[in-house]
Amino acid sequence: MTKTVRAHTCTMEGAMTDVQQTFYEAVGGAETFRKLTARFYEEVAKDDIVRPLYPEEDLGPAERRMRMFLEQYWGGPHTYSDERGHPRLRLRHQPFKIGPIERDAWLRCMHTAIASIDSGTLDDAHRKALTEYMDMAAASMVNSAF
Repeated sequence: MTKTVRAHTCTMEGAMTDVQQTFYEAVGGAETFRKLTARFYEEVAKDDIVRPLYPEEDLGPAERRMRMFLEQYWGGPHTYSDERGHPRLRLRHQPFKIGPIERDAWLRCMHTAIASIDSGTLDDAHRKALTEYMDMAAASMVNSAF
C-alpha cells in the first residue's frame, strides 16, 4: 500500500505539473523512519509492560523489522517483503498476549516516538495520519480481553 500526497512543481518554462510524492518521501524518507523506530525502541526498553513482549534480549532486530515494515507501508523500499514476505501482522503477533493494557503501553511508546520528530519533518497532517495509523494498528493487534 502506497500513501501519496499531491505536490506541484514548476518546469523550466514555468508551467505547473502534478507530482506524486509518497508519504515516505514527504516526511524525509529513511532518516525519519530510523529516528522514529529508534526512539520507539528506546521507550520499549524501559517499559515494564511492553518490554516483556519482546523475546529477544537485543531489540535491534525488532527495531530493524519495524523500520522496514513502516518504510514499505508508507511508500518506501520494499525491503520488508523482499526479506520476510507478506507482513501478516496479526499472525506474527498472535503468540503474544496483547490486551488493552499492552496496547495502551505500546501506544504510549509510539506516541512518544512520533512526538519526538520535529514539526519541520513531520507536519501536522502527516503526524495525524501516522498517529491514526498507529492507533488503528495497535487496536488490531489486541488478541486478549485481559
